[in-house]
Amino acid sequence: MSDSIECAVIGAGVVGLAVARALAVRGHEVVVLEAEDAFGTHTSSRNSEVIHAGIYYPKDSLKAKFCVEGKKRLYAYCTERGINHRNVGKLIVAVEESEMASLKTRKAAAETNGVMDLRWLTAAEAKAMEPQLHCVGAILSPSTGIIDSHGLMLAYLGDVEDRGGALALKSPVTGGAVEDDGIRLTVGGDSPIELKAKIVVNSAGFSAPKVARSVAGIPGPTIPKDYLAKGVYFILGTKAPFERLVYPVPELAGLGIHLTLDLGGRARFGPDVEWVDHIDYSVDPKRSAGFYSAIRRYWPALEDGALVPGYAGVRPKIQGPGEPARDFMVVGPEVHGVPGLVNLFGIESPGLTSSMAIGEHVADLLDA
Repeated sequence: MSDSIECAVIGAGVVGLAVARALAVRGHEVVVLEAEDAFGTHTSSRNSEVIHAGIYYPKDSLKAKFCVEGKKRLYAYCTERGINHRNVGKLIVAVEESEMASLKTRKAAAETNGVMDLRWLTAAEAKAMEPQLHCVGAILSPSTGIIDSHGLMLAYLGDVEDRGGALALKSPVTGGAVEDDGIRLTVGGDSPIELKAKIVVNSAGFSAPKVARSVAGIPGPTIPKDYLAKGVYFILGTKAPFERLVYPVPELAGLGIHLTLDLGGRARFGPDVEWVDHIDYSVDPKRSAGFYSAIRRYWPALEDGALVPGYAGVRPKIQGPGEPARDFMVVGPEVHGVPGLVNLFGIESPGLTSSMAIGEHVADLLDA
């Protein structure tokens, strides 16, 4: 016999907690099931902690829609709740003339997404802002910022618990089945249990496809093949020479080795991209060789030995090496035919920025 609950959200990362919050605010009874012993231990806490503007994503994509909407919601929420954040701005730079066309295309695409505050900078204007920067032209994104991701997740969780919801740690979902009156989930951990839920949101990050495949009755063709891309970060051991974030022209699998700042003003560089087949958060100091050459394209004064190993993250990908980036997949009953179920696949960057918008979208799907 199964215990019964109304809503189960699988995964206590920033998006899972945002979904749980959106459901709880609407009056639903919510339990968040998390496999680890704390919330947000994977992708949500191993990233650049950037509030993105919505520049990089194709017109009418979920990434574009959720990022632009999520940014507005996030700034307002952080101000309301006193979550540490700062609107520092970002420069996207072309370091040689051949990259200017790509930069112009990027600005035009961003404007179709509703990002209307970007500004062209000449090399001289960019250098006036950041004297150590090398470029032939740049775009200024004034609405890009940085955020305390742990503080954000703590606030989301507080909103859930204030409305009677709960977080169950060390509670991995290991299987289940779609039944006539809901979805039965097998939950492992120290006290294994079976839960029957009317609503299930699978927000398990890079484990989301595996979780979906473990639940009998979810059609296999609606679950994408999954890949893992590891990215490492290196930290600048000296005071940061920049006041804004600096990004090169984007690459196929990511945004390149960019410079971001934490809320203490420390500079960090990354991530790079390494396709892997398992979770590994180690940082090989030898990978810094590729960082020096990439960073010196826009910061030639970087000294040898200035970078120290930082941390690593693993991003949930639903496209493989060499394939174009895919959009977020929010797979609801209209696709898989299972009432009360939403699967979230490929929720990588800009997932943190988009979290509140994704939460509201999922709640809308389920309330419909």
